[in-house]
Amino acid sequence: MHNFDYHAPKTLDSALALLRDKEDGKIIAGGMTLLPTLKQRLAAPSDLIDLAALSEMKGVRRDGNGIVIGAMTTHAEVAANGDVQSLIPALSHLAGVIGDPAVRHRGTIGGSVANADPAADYPAAVVGLNATIVTNKRKIAADDFFVSLFETALERDEIITSVRFPIPERAGYEKFRHPASGYAVVGVMVAKFGDKVRVGVTGAAGSAFRASDFEAALEKNFSSEVLLGIAVSPDDLLSDIHCTNEYRAHLVNVMARRAIAAA
Repeated sequence: MHNFDYHAPKTLDSALALLRDKEDGKIIAGGMTLLPTLKQRLAAPSDLIDLAALSEMKGVRRDGNGIVIGAMTTHAEVAANGDVQSLIPALSHLAGVIGDPAVRHRGTIGGSVANADPAADYPAAVVGLNATIVTNKRKIAADDFFVSLFETALERDEIITSVRFPIPERAGYEKFRHPASGYAVVGVMVAKFGDKVRVGVTGAAGSAFRASDFEAALEKNFSSEVLLGIAVSPDDLLSDIHCTNEYRAHLVNVMARRAIAAA
């Protein structure tokens, strides 16, 4: 691990000032990705800015027809929250199957979304539930947030403060879980909002995406059977030591049908 200066600001304004002033300052939330990266000497930030003390960015609250989750809220807290469990149970389920207990009690929703790991679970929820990413500067729509592999629309001096999820009529999330890491080899969130349906996919490509052909079919008939015979193209999907792009394309369909059944 390379040397760095550590900061523990007490307010968001202090954190933002540090982020702007330091030569190569990096935000650390739960640290589930950044700390291993530092230990492997794959990154050498000049400063670490820890958000752990920012109580203003923690917690879950009902906001009209949506649920707002503070960026520093852990996966375990999301999974156990009563409002999430009753209003968006698919989101509670998703948070409860992230990684393992150690990861769920340290990792945060803001850190996961900002990191944009292609195999993370939350990106499927952001895209599938049409969430809004709220930062210190603006609100970013789900469809505009994920750009490519580990890349988002966030600017250098921008910090996620919360994520707002609209409450769907029904939703379900299922993933094909990597047996060692718990990451999503493929994960699919299906959500129905009146006559509109969204299908968010994670794990299959460099970043989360919507399965538009699935959405069009489900808007006519919201049932798992309607997806039989409909496939996503494997051309832009990942192929690695875990499975080929063709198998991932197959898994997207299987996980989508399971998510519908769960919904």
